[in-house]
Amino acid sequence: MRPRRASARGARAVALIAIGLVLLASAPPRADAAIATQQAVEEALTCQCGCGLTVHSCNHLQCNSATPLKREIAEQIASGQTEEQILEYFEHKYGEKILSAPGTSGFNLTAWVVPYLGIGLGGLLIGVVLARWRRGSTPVPSGEHSAPSHPPAPPGTADNQDLRARLERELEEYDRRS
Repeated sequence: MRPRRASARGARAVALIAIGLVLLASAPPRADAAIATQQAVEEALTCQCGCGLTVHSCNHLQCNSATPLKREIAEQIASGQTEEQILEYFEHKYGEKILSAPGTSGFNLTAWVVPYLGIGLGGLLIGVVLARWRRGSTPVPSGEHSAPSHPPAPPGTADNQDLRARLERELEEYDRRS
């Protein structure tokens, strides 16, 4: 009789362990989803203590803004609110300034477009300047004629002779003063 009881106990133990593992395996995704939602909301909100960081990344110990906001976000997630609903609540409560990224409509669209437009125009300007440099000269406006470029004077010309004589005189004068 003992062998049957032992095998029945073993089967019950295996069944209980299997049920426990199934329950444990199903619990973390819900917790992970809540944690992910909490982090996403905290990253979408700007801390109001003046640090300029998001609520999630505010590095002030016992921040008088981030700590209560995190607690309030956790309470709203626990009550079943979605990420969008929580963000709308905070935007209504504090105004648009609490959002870490501007909206994508109206005047806020400018904040999204202008940086890319500036980068594009800057790249275009650099391309035009480089193309002109490669050609070796800048284009002359119409109606004007550019002066012909003269090659530099060879080393033995009169201009160089005059400059050498002047240099010699000034060096001698400098040596006399020193």
